[in-house]
Formats: sequence, structure tokens, C-alpha cells
Amino acid sequence: MKQFFASCPKGLEYLLRDELMSLDATDVHEMLAGVRFSGDLETAYRACLWSRLASRVLLPIAEFDAATDDALYAGVQSIDWSEHLAPNATLAVDANTSQSKLTHSQYLAQRVKDAVVDQFRQRDQKRPDVDTEEPDVRINLHLRRDRATVSIDLAGAPLHRRGWRQTQGEAPLKENLAAAMLLRAGWPAGYAQGGALLDPMCGSGTLLIEGALMVADVAPGLRRDYYGFLGWKQHDIALWRNLLDEANSRAEAGLPALRSCFFGSDSDPRMVQMAKRNAQEAGVAGFFTLDKHDAQHVRPPAGFTHGLVITNPPYGERLGERETLPKLYRALGETLRDHFTGWRAAVLAGDAELGRATTLRAEKKYALYNGALETVLLIFELHPRDETPREKPPLSPGAQMLKNRLEKNLKHLRKRLEREGIHAWRAYDQDLPEYVAAIDVYADTSDATHLHIQEYRAPADVPVDVARTRMREIARVASEVFDTPRARIAVKTRERGKGGSKYGQFDQRGEFIEVEEGGLTFLVNLYDYLDTGLFLDHRLVRAKVRELASGRRFLNLFAYTATASVYAAAGGARDTTSVDLSGTYLEWASRNLALNGFSGEKHRLVQEDAASFLKHARERYGLIYVDPPTFSNSKRAEDFDVQRDHVKLLLACADRLTHDGVILFSNNFRRFSLDREALESQLTIENWGAGSIPFDFTRRANIHDCWLLRPHAAEVQVNPWDHARIKK
Repeated sequence: MKQFFASCPKGLEYLLRDELMSLDATDVHEMLAGVRFSGDLETAYRACLWSRLASRVLLPIAEFDAATDDALYAGVQSIDWSEHLAPNATLAVDANTSQSKLTHSQYLAQRVKDAVVDQFRQRDQKRPDVDTEEPDVRINLHLRRDRATVSIDLAGAPLHRRGWRQTQGEAPLKENLAAAMLLRAGWPAGYAQGGALLDPMCGSGTLLIEGALMVADVAPGLRRDYYGFLGWKQHDIALWRNLLDEANSRAEAGLPALRSCFFGSDSDPRMVQMAKRNAQEAGVAGFFTLDKHDAQHVRPPAGFTHGLVITNPPYGERLGERETLPKLYRALGETLRDHFTGWRAAVLAGDAELGRATTLRAEKKYALYNGALETVLLIFELHPRDETPREKPPLSPGAQMLKNRLEKNLKHLRKRLEREGIHAWRAYDQDLPEYVAAIDVYADTSDATHLHIQEYRAPADVPVDVARTRMREIARVASEVFDTPRARIAVKTRERGKGGSKYGQFDQRGEFIEVEEGGLTFLVNLYDYLDTGLFLDHRLVRAKVRELASGRRFLNLFAYTATASVYAAAGGARDTTSVDLSGTYLEWASRNLALNGFSGEKHRLVQEDAASFLKHARERYGLIYVDPPTFSNSKRAEDFDVQRDHVKLLLACADRLTHDGVILFSNNFRRFSLDREALESQLTIENWGAGSIPFDFTRRANIHDCWLLRPHAAEVQVNPWDHARIKK
């Protein structure tokens, strides 16, 4: 009996252990990224030929201490290499090291090669040549804690290379990881029960091909023409031929009996063609149906009421891709929920956050590694929905009071909302002390109503379970009053913990709706962020921007989604400049501008801190809109506190004003106090706070403050960041 080690990607160890036991391996023990087992040469050959999960199969031939390169060289030389390779053979060396004094793996591989070659030279024999692609013998060195293990790599090349892949995409799923997904998802049992296998984002077809070969009893290594043991001197040719004959017989019996139950699609026609070519090379194309369409439009194939939907969606590793993925995952989840009742689904998500974007509840979760990237395999049972309407329990007295208040508010405001063409407004703002939340209504451009419910901080003496019950009541009552399904209601609740009350983790849907305001259209995201992209309490402030913008150059600092810039452009501004530190918000801003027909050089977007921008700005502006956060401690800019820093900020803005320019300054810090004394030497100040509060926010009249500031004269001012002119 010999000792062997089968390596595998992290997360597959237990599956590989069970697989090797089914191949008659004994003394099987899982380890990190692999499994140690015992057996004879036939066991090792079977592992190379039949393992769907292993990466390599190693035969250790020596173990010794190697704290120095000399000790490593001597240890390798102590092995009689004539037992393993001929003088005219080729070799390659792989090396890895951890927690050892010798840390350079490439140097270690070189030293091992030198020791082997020098041994042949010392015996006056021809030295073996190096072949890094398909050597006769591949040697593996594993150095851990200064202890070296030298092995013969019986696989020679990674076992996930099955021999059928002709073409692949940019980031192909490795075959052994695909096999692990199928096994975790219970595909062999699903096939036995008459189910279908469907991949709505099939790429080059890896999951479908592995699934077909698995249930057809085709050895995964049958099409390989290279193994590391074929040039090894101890290779048993007769034994290997017998194993190949057996595998061929099983494949000849299994393939004809395979059912045509494999369905794949992809939005990229090139990938569909790639999958077809790979399926043909694997010998299973006749059992496949492959089409071009996106995952959102996939449907169960005719004749199948159950099966497995399995897929490996994008992870968004490339810059800029991540922001678009939640919408893709959510669309996939909706498709599965709406059309695949009775099926099972398996999704390899880039991370748990993307998995949550499906909005499906996973029955099982497995951590798997796709190369160095940790992913999560989510298994879903898509149960039939209970269509029987459930009788709702009666409202509590408090909830009934809330309903009465909401209905009263709606009746009171409806006519004015219709008369003024307002589609996004506040319906409730902690009107009742027991229900501490704000309810905002957004009607999208298709006239569908959406609700945004945001919890305020509950009093400390209110138990957590009571606060949660009241939030559920708010959502239920709002749904009834506004006739809005729960799927269109975003609820943001606070969590209590160390550091006080704060909002919990938000969804990552990537879902936007279009909302009209003042004859303009804006993108609103109700789920992914604390704010939605459109500050409803600033509706009149934006209207004032449009009123003042005509013929002026407009600067929008802390621009957020640039709704004010859109208003300025609509009001006839000569040009607009929107400054924000967030690339995400500037992308959103760009879409808002383009949605209203404003693009090109006249509408600049600048990713920069506002203070930094003002320091080096040379242009003068006729209208500057400043709506800063209460505070900011971004790593990319200096700390900002609106109370502490507003004078410096506003004087810097004054330095960039034209002689007849206007600064429109607003902020939402409830305890803010404008330092008029420090500003009035240069600016005329008009408090426009009361006039800037919309009628639906009158219950919270201090929700923001607003001022109009104008220069006294046309003199050039000194930049306060260059000269300390601020009153201490």
C-alpha cells in the first residue's frame, strides 16, 4: 500500500474524501485543500481517471528537513532518480513553500531541478531536459515549516482539464468546481427522478457538459491524452490499459442511454457557439438545446415540470462592473421565483451580498473557492406559492389610528398634489408619537406607486420587539392606504447596538425608478442607500435654482446625484459644473443629466472634494449651490463639519462668484447656527429658510435651513484657504 495526496480547491475536501472512498481508497483523511489516502497503484490511476473533484494526485517519495538550500539540494540528491525517469526523459518541477526559511518558490524549483540533473551527470549519463508543458515526469516540492515533501505528480497537468474544452470565455469555471456545484445541488438524484438541467448563463457550457458526463457514467479523464505517469519509469502500462478499457465500456453504455434534458442559454451569441463546440468535442451535443437569450427571459423547457437550474453569474471583479450586478441577480431571482416553481436552483454568487440580491431564501450555503476568490454556493428550493388568500388579523388600536391619520393626510393633500403636478411627496412624518417613521410616496413615470418608509430613532424606553411590531404595522397600513404591494415598499429600520442606533445593511438591488418633478425626470433608488437620490424636502430649493440660473454659470458643490444641476440646466444656465467625491453618485448624476437631455462639455462632472476644488478653481460662477453634509470623515478628503467649517467654505465660494452672483446655501443640521458676523463683512445674507420648506414638510419645518448670500461689491476676494481671515 502506498500513501497518496489528492489536491483540490478549498471547500471541496469533504466531497473529494467521499469520492475517493467510492474509488476504493483507504485510510482517507481530508486536509486543507486536499485529501490524504492509501491504496495501490490502481487506486491512484482510478483517482486520476475518475475523480471529478481533484486537481492533482501526488505520490510522495521522500520527506526530509530543509531549512537551507543546501539541505534541500542534499535531500533531493538522496533520492535515486533513476527509479523514476530515464536519462533522456524530460522533467518539470513545481514548488510551494509556507512558514519556512526558504520563501522563493521559483528558486526552490530551480534547486530541485539542479539536484536531479546533477545526479544524472555524476553518473556520466545524459541529463534530462526540462519541459514545462508535458514532461515525462513532473516533480512536486511542498515545503512547510522547513520540512520538505518530494512527490511524483501522477496527474502531470491539472485534472480539471478534461480534454474536451476547445474554446473558453474570459473567466471560465473550472470543471472540478462545476462538478462540486452539481454534486452539492443533488444533480445525479435529480436526473434519476426525470429532471432537466438548465443553465441560464451557460458561458462555454462547463456546468452542462459536466452534468451530462456525470450522469452518463463517462470518466472525466477519458478524453485526456496526457498524464504525468505515462513517462514515469514505474508506470504499469497493462494496468492503465485495462482501466481505460473499462472506462470506455462504461461510456459506451452510458452515453446512448442519456436523456435529452440539458438546456443552456446566454445573452452573448459567441458564448452559445462556444458551448456548442465544446459539447460536440465532449460527445454530448446531441443531448443539448442551446439558445441565445438573457437569464431574465429563460423559462422551463417544454415537457419538464422539475429539475435543476444551476448557474455561475458574473462576480463583478472588474472595475465598474460591481454596481450593475445586483440588478442582474435580482432579475434572476425574480425569474426563478415566478417561473420555476417545483424546481431546485443553485447559484454560485460572488459573495453573500450578491446572493441576497436574488431576494430568495437559500436552503443551504457552501463556501467554495474559484481560484483565490471565495464564493458562496446557494441552494434554493423553489416551492409553490400558497395562492390561498390569508385572512389578515384585525389592526391593533394603534395601527387603526395610524390608518386614520394616513387617510386624513392623503385626503387633505391629494387635490394640491394633483393641481401642482407633484409625484413624490411626504405623506407621514411621525404624526403619531408611537409610530416614529417617515413615509414618502414616489409615483414613477408609469404611474405605479412606491413607498419609502424610514424609521426614526425610537425612544430608549421602547422595547426592541415593540418597535419592530410597530414598523411592521406601518408597512401594512401604508400598503393598504396607498394600495401598494409589499414588493414596492422599501422599509429602512434602525438597529440598536454598540455606538447607538443606526441603520442596518441595505439591499443591493441596483433597481432604479424614474420619477417626474417639475417637468423633469430623475432616477430614484429606494433600496440600496440611506437616501433615495432625490431629497424631497429640497423641492422648492431646486425650483429656486432654476429661477436664478438663467444666463449664469452654475456650480453645484456636494452635488450628490446632481438634481440641482438638472434644474439649473433647465432654467437656462450657461453651463453646469457638479462636484462630488463619490464616483457612484457622479455616475448617477450623469444619468440624471442625460435623462433630461443635458450632456456634453457644457455639463461637467468633477470627482473631487469641494474644498480642494475651490482651492484651485479659476472660473467665476453666477450661481453656486452648496448643500453640504452635516459632517464627513472620508479617507479621501479632509474631515468636514458643517458648523465648524461653513464660514471657510462660504468665503471660498464668495471668492468664485461674479459681482452679481448668488450663493444658495442649505443644510440639514438641526442645531446649525450661521455665523453671520464672520460672513457679513463680505456677503449680504437673506434667510430664506421658511420659504424653502414644501407644504408636505410643514410638520418638520426645521428639516433644513436655507440662505441666499450675495457679495457686497465686485471686488476680488481673497481665498480663505490661502489666508487665515476667519474670525476665531
